[in-house]
Amino acid sequence: MKKLLVSLVLVKKITSTVPRSNFADRDLEKLAQLILELGGLINPIILRRNGMDTYEIVDGDFEYYAAVKAREINPMKGETIGAFILEPENEGVLLEQVQALRKSAKTENLVENPETLFLEENTSSQPADSIKNPVSLVEVPKSCENETPQSSSSLEQRLTNLEAQFENQINELKAEYAREKQVLALSIQEVENRLLQQVSLLVEAGLANRINELKSELPTEKQVLVERIPEVKKVTSESMSALEALNNLDQSALFANFKDAGLKLPVIKTIIEQRGVRQFTSFANVVERVDKLGDKTMIKIIDKWQKYS
Repeated sequence: MKKLLVSLVLVKKITSTVPRSNFADRDLEKLAQLILELGGLINPIILRRNGMDTYEIVDGDFEYYAAVKAREINPMKGETIGAFILEPENEGVLLEQVQALRKSAKTENLVENPETLFLEENTSSQPADSIKNPVSLVEVPKSCENETPQSSSSLEQRLTNLEAQFENQINELKAEYAREKQVLALSIQEVENRLLQQVSLLVEAGLANRINELKSELPTEKQVLVERIPEVKKVTSESMSALEALNNLDQSALFANFKDAGLKLPVIKTIIEQRGVRQFTSFANVVERVDKLGDKTMIKIIDKWQKYS
């Protein structure tokens, strides 16, 4: 059988078929103040589920209405109430215990108040099972000077119930703290990931800008080549007949002569394509516009230019 534990239930989720007017407002007010002062009831009520998250009173109507009064006084402190909830596996035993306690409470009441015998006899004819919400197990406090002190066993039981209630509250707080801690850790991790991404993008953008600046500051490789190769400079000042042959010679003849000079097919095609786009203005211009055309190859072509005419 599942161990019986005290559960914290929202007061607003509980209903009672016993009218509130059955209890004196003065007594409800007194117990409500005690509930707020202590932080809860020392005697949990008994509930039965009648919905997904709603309950009805089986025993403890007086305590319930006192808790309602406490919630009216201070909604923050009086929001929940300790309760035993009937489950299929423990309902029978729990109801038997309620009946036994009720019988004991009636006997004590008869001993202390013989004048109630007539009222008990009139109600004893009704079977116990027909009472949906039996009388509360806790006596309504009496405003008299001579109060009978509680027995040590009853006090111990109430202290045990109170400890169980506090333990449940502490466990709920621990679980809530763990959930909030996990959410906070995930949020921090997400912020760190975003910062790392932003830093990475900024670094890459900075490097790209600097590379572009350096490229714009440095002359191209072909410009340096043209400026530093004396042979090319010398050729550019020579007669333009070779350059004219390069610009105007028939493609088949030009192709044959270039191949004889040792040029590769892609370079020859590029020269012919560039010539078709725009005529070359100098041999230096040829070197600049044709990829993979080196200075030595250009000099070799110039040496054989007389074959192109």
